[in-house]
Amino acid sequence: MFEEFRKFETTLAGRPLVVETGKMAQLANGSCLIRYGETEILCTATMSDKPREGVDFFPLSVDFEEKLYSVGKIPGSFQRREGRASEKATLSARVIDRPIRPLFPKDMRNDVSVVSTIMSVDQDCLPEITAMIGVSIAISISDIPWDGPISGVSVGLVDGKFVINPTEAEREKSDMAVTVASTSELVAMIEAGANEVDDETMFDGIMFAHQENQKIVKFIQDITAEIGKEKIDFPSNDPDPEMFEAIKEFAIDDIKAALDTDDKRVRDERLKPVYEAVHEKFDEVYPDMAEKIDDCLYKTQKFVVRRWLLDEGKRVDGRGIDEIRPLSAEIDLLSRVHGSGMFTRGQTQVLSVTTLGSMADAQLLDGIDNQESKRYIHHYNFPSYSVGETRPSRGPGRREIGHGALAERALLPVIPSVEEFPYTIRVVSEVLSSNGSTSQGSVCGSTLSLMAAGVPIKAPVAGISCGLITEGDRFMTMVDIQGLEDFFGDMDFKVAGTKKGITAIQMDLKVHGLTPAIIKEALAKTHKARNYILDEVMLPVIAEPRPELSKYAPKMLTTKIDPDKIGDVIGKQGKVIQKICAECNCKIDVEEDGNVFISSTDLDDAQRALNMIETIANDPEEGAIYKGVVTRLMSFGAFVEIAPGKEGLVHISQLDVKRVDKVEDCVNVGDEVIVKVLPIDDQGRLNLSRRDALIEVEGLTPEYTPEPRAPRKGGSRGDNRNRRGGNRH
Repeated sequence: MFEEFRKFETTLAGRPLVVETGKMAQLANGSCLIRYGETEILCTATMSDKPREGVDFFPLSVDFEEKLYSVGKIPGSFQRREGRASEKATLSARVIDRPIRPLFPKDMRNDVSVVSTIMSVDQDCLPEITAMIGVSIAISISDIPWDGPISGVSVGLVDGKFVINPTEAEREKSDMAVTVASTSELVAMIEAGANEVDDETMFDGIMFAHQENQKIVKFIQDITAEIGKEKIDFPSNDPDPEMFEAIKEFAIDDIKAALDTDDKRVRDERLKPVYEAVHEKFDEVYPDMAEKIDDCLYKTQKFVVRRWLLDEGKRVDGRGIDEIRPLSAEIDLLSRVHGSGMFTRGQTQVLSVTTLGSMADAQLLDGIDNQESKRYIHHYNFPSYSVGETRPSRGPGRREIGHGALAERALLPVIPSVEEFPYTIRVVSEVLSSNGSTSQGSVCGSTLSLMAAGVPIKAPVAGISCGLITEGDRFMTMVDIQGLEDFFGDMDFKVAGTKKGITAIQMDLKVHGLTPAIIKEALAKTHKARNYILDEVMLPVIAEPRPELSKYAPKMLTTKIDPDKIGDVIGKQGKVIQKICAECNCKIDVEEDGNVFISSTDLDDAQRALNMIETIANDPEEGAIYKGVVTRLMSFGAFVEIAPGKEGLVHISQLDVKRVDKVEDCVNVGDEVIVKVLPIDDQGRLNLSRRDALIEVEGLTPEYTPEPRAPRKGGSRGDNRNRRGGNRH
């Protein structure tokens, strides 16, 4: 039935890599089922027959479809089916998109759809790495024009040694998680998170991964040579060269004058009459080609900017090649939030706000990996007003999700552990103005915000971007690129880190890849720049995290109880813990391992709740003093609850420093009293003394000495009932 079925095998990092073609999805332009270990993914590539009308970009879509059956889960949604892509799926799609997109023809306008369907997941074999290789194979063997193939691997640093595609256990103790994609010659993509790794180690790790990629690139090339289809022709969308030269010659001087400013608004205003003049002259010469005329104007601007940079070392705003735009930093801009910081670099401005919550506020995850929750959350918002546009907000897109994840990854290595700081932390970065590298601006603003909120981060983090212009073997890099240099340049190399080392990298390219020399230079320049930002701008504003939290932030206390006592703390149908929360005006989270987190805006309330929980979970020690509530009166004494569900008897002889003839003459139900724990009897029952507590705490003088009393026996019906309850708690 499957006459064209083929199977290709190799190994990657000691695990089998198997590719099957000609069996599934045969109507796609290219498809394969790729198996890495027990991770199995169907990868397809499809192209439309005709170009899409009215677009000035290459319409590529890359989807990473997580199927929860791949890990034996049923979706937790009401409909019990997969919904919109998770953030992890979106980030995986972006990791695949970035290295493959520059290899498509820039003048092609046919829609291309690339889909990775995750069908089985082996946690030791990352699905995003497997999918990247599978996508490369699917496009390579298809008839879609593409200048691939690529390969991708992950490299970790475990016990000081580089490891390709580390297992789940190795990833947990790795000091870096770097995904590197490569062509047969160049590094095509870098996505990194690291625990303050130095530049040299990071560079060596990237090169180590690049060398491993060459084996898989050769493997894909061999598959393509054997079964690959002939690439089809497509109608080019590039304007006619004569048309471009005519418009460039007419407008280039005016465009140079318009671009020569450090103010994006001024530049945009200067360009408007240039566009009007060009259309007035050329609309009749080239009728019904308004879009092509605009394309020629765009290309002319690109030509000017690139020639300035390569030939003259001149930047649009007049800065030096390694000069950073004017910087400023502020904290405490908002009154009632837990922490706020604003970072401004030229016309890029980001306000970051920190909110602290209880551990119950941690984000629950329902994905195909084993991460079930996260307590540090970073969100990034990019409203249209930040670039002077009027686009309505429709929620975060892929770009916002990607930039938020990059900032989160950059700061995660310095976030204190839950044992050091038992809070859920959410940072929201609001982009107020955008003219280049807002993601790294959000890293800087978020560091300020976290320190202002009193989060004891291990070290401040700053971020900066590096740009690139290439022409043949020539290249030049520039630090702190603004929007125009990003649009017309070849690279946006974003690096965040502390003074000690790198915490995150994200590299976006418009060319096929980078040489080792370019990577090394970009790492060196961004290192110097982020140290300058820390020393000259951020640390003078706030040198270290504040020692105290905002008065509006919840105060958190923690304790650990015996897991066998969790049921006693929670109580039947949650009644005990609900009572503690209501009485102490707090939130309590109890985890399966016995960790208890108590949060309240009032530290005294949190302490009261902590005392109650420890009283329930631990047998009260002889001689300890408690504040309790009288719950019942008997002829022989009063029962006092020192914690929800934890009652003891105060015998009538122990009710006061003077003789008490009638219990009701001394206390009533509902009274708050202090009591001292007496020696526990041989049946483990809780006996209390108000008399001894008054003498010890309030210094009252005893007026009589009670006679020794016989041990409690059966007593009344109420006493027996309490005894059963006391033993249980």
